[in-house]
Amino acid sequence: MPKDKTKFVCGECGHETGKWFGRCPSCGSWNTLVEMTVTEAPKRSAMSAGAGAVKLSSVEGRDAERVRTDIGELDRVLGGGIVAGSVILIGGDPGIGKSTLLMQAASNLLKKAPVLYVSGEESKAQLKLRAERCGVSGDLLVMTETSVSAIESEVERTKPAFLMIDSIQTMVCTEIASAAGSVTQIREVTAVLTRIAKVNGCAVFIVGHVTKEGAIAGPRLLEHMVDTVLYFEGDRHDAFRLLRAVKNRFGSTNEIGIFEMRGDGMAEVSDPSEMFLSGNNDTGCAVTCIMEGNRPILVEVQSLLSGTVYANPRRMAAGMDGNRLMLLLAVLERRAGVRTGEKDVYTNAVGGIRVDDRGADLAVIMAVAGSVFDKKLPERTAVLGEVSLTGEIRPVDRMLNRVNECIRRGYTRIIAPYSASIKGVKDAEISFVKNVRDAIGKLV
Repeated sequence: MPKDKTKFVCGECGHETGKWFGRCPSCGSWNTLVEMTVTEAPKRSAMSAGAGAVKLSSVEGRDAERVRTDIGELDRVLGGGIVAGSVILIGGDPGIGKSTLLMQAASNLLKKAPVLYVSGEESKAQLKLRAERCGVSGDLLVMTETSVSAIESEVERTKPAFLMIDSIQTMVCTEIASAAGSVTQIREVTAVLTRIAKVNGCAVFIVGHVTKEGAIAGPRLLEHMVDTVLYFEGDRHDAFRLLRAVKNRFGSTNEIGIFEMRGDGMAEVSDPSEMFLSGNNDTGCAVTCIMEGNRPILVEVQSLLSGTVYANPRRMAAGMDGNRLMLLLAVLERRAGVRTGEKDVYTNAVGGIRVDDRGADLAVIMAVAGSVFDKKLPERTAVLGEVSLTGEIRPVDRMLNRVNECIRRGYTRIIAPYSASIKGVKDAEISFVKNVRDAIGKLV
């Protein structure tokens, strides 16, 4: 007979120990160890079917077939569509639009195959109201249940091609004596949902809540168990949302999807460059082009300098890496003689996008220098380039794509480092610069 054992599991990191501690030995969190009763499974005497080793050359390979959701931005982030049998985890802050996007995707997928939408947070009447608001119609199967065993039985009965779980923190495995949302419950429920996906060939969408630090609540193992992890970014009080893939076994993790929250649901943003430009050509502003996957996006970088009242001047960067800003300020002072040590420096990327592309370095330099000298760039001018510690302006990848996007948006003058790929561009005036001193000289 299997024996019951008691162990203690950390609710923050999932560390397991045989006795209770006030502080988790792994992550150092206080009062997070929860007592769990675990029943040992009987030992298997024989190897399960299909577990034997085979030669790789004998395995039949085939391309993963994808089903499009007909939501272009979502399909872009997923790598072209949904792969049958995949498990997709969507995380984000409360009210940011996770459930709304899933409901819209369910409506489109329902035209191609059966869809089962399971909610552990809302009643059927509440689901109906949200479906009507999003314009969802048809024979969408809805279920309000928290037991993963009941969900598995319903999947066996209805045979859906797509299963949507909202949310993983409300689901429970009745064989485990712990509360919903605990580390053990989330781990076991995700294992059951993964088995459902692989055995039935059913694509599973899982909504996950996030902690105050922005990570998906539950053990880190959760993100390793699924095939794709998507994060919704942006302020829930703002209209725009960014959907980013941080893990994707069937596609790139460099793509982002951009949505706008409206009264009838999430609407795709067809021209993202427009939302990240303020249209002002003032001092302390510079427009650049970053690459998000294969998509070039124009972004405006703003800078503001003010006299400091502190012993150490403040350096604040919204939408970009603060350490990178400090590095660029050091280059600006050492290589171009632009002193900012006695002022507070604030930088911002318009629209709430996160700028991690090194191609935006020169835009930050030009914005800060413009604030220092109270000068601005000429009208309809964009800047491109990475700044090295020597003050050299270096080209970045896909320069031609970036320049063409600037031209498409009406920018007729480009300040950039020399690159053979853009030497022959005739639709815009290209000003090649070698270092930060040359670039700052373009301010008027």
